[in-house]
Amino acid sequence: MKNPYKLSSTTYAGIPKELGNLKNSSVILTSIPYDGTSTWGKGADKGFQAFLYASENMELFDIETRSEPFRQGVFLEKPLAVKKDSPDQMVKKAYKKTQQLLSSGKLLTFFGGEHSISIGVLRAFAEKYKNLTVVQLDAHTDLRQSYHGTKYNHACAVAEAQRNCNLIQIGIRSMDHSELEYIEEDKCYFAHNIIDNDYWMEESIKKMTDNVYITLDLDVFDSSLMPSTGTPEPGGLEWYPVLQYLRMIFNRKKVVGFDIVELAPNVNNSAPDFLTAKLYYKMLAYYFEKKSRKNSDE
Repeated sequence: MKNPYKLSSTTYAGIPKELGNLKNSSVILTSIPYDGTSTWGKGADKGFQAFLYASENMELFDIETRSEPFRQGVFLEKPLAVKKDSPDQMVKKAYKKTQQLLSSGKLLTFFGGEHSISIGVLRAFAEKYKNLTVVQLDAHTDLRQSYHGTKYNHACAVAEAQRNCNLIQIGIRSMDHSELEYIEEDKCYFAHNIIDNDYWMEESIKKMTDNVYITLDLDVFDSSLMPSTGTPEPGGLEWYPVLQYLRMIFNRKKVVGFDIVELAPNVNNSAPDFLTAKLYYKMLAYYFEKKSRKNSDE
């Protein structure tokens, strides 16, 4: 079968090679193409290629921030080699790789794969940043202590992080009864409550510590916008509220890293791939917007 996501460049979004090498880059982008524990829709291991293909076809001037984030440099790591049938080994490899990358002093960004790829990444960040807040944008709580025989299942994605970090959950609209024991409802913003709460963004940000890691499962978006996930739940968030919230976090807190997970591309619908590409680029724009403002104030 012909590859529908044939790339024309070896750099992120086709940026010039001098901006895509490690030395000149402010950002490292690491893919963890693992989809071994997903329980319904498959294909998240193919998401990174679709994301890169969409990124190559994206205009690189961000209107909102009047900036070109790519000029800060983005280094495209070789995707992490992971075995489909070994979630524990995947988590260990992701953890060790993140430990290594944390010494670089660059902004670390990660791309799934399913949401279990965040477990090892978050473990390393929690060790480096004490009193870390993890902001989880997601349709699902992902707080099961174990599922299908492993604590490294995608349904357990933030269970470990909750024990080690300050966890804020946004957009939740699906969970198992067993997770009621673990959910902290004062820090969980259910999708159905967000609709008629004009202050949820402010409220949640006040509950964050200074250092923040963002883990964003694409199924946080309404399934009409983002059908290309393993479990596209109805009743999700819309594009502009998510961007508004992310920009507020980046402006008010120190975002030390982020990941985007669960893109399961559909060759017959490229819109979700493009949404994902724009989302990642927007997050870079918000990150550098704050840095630029800080530098101009000094």
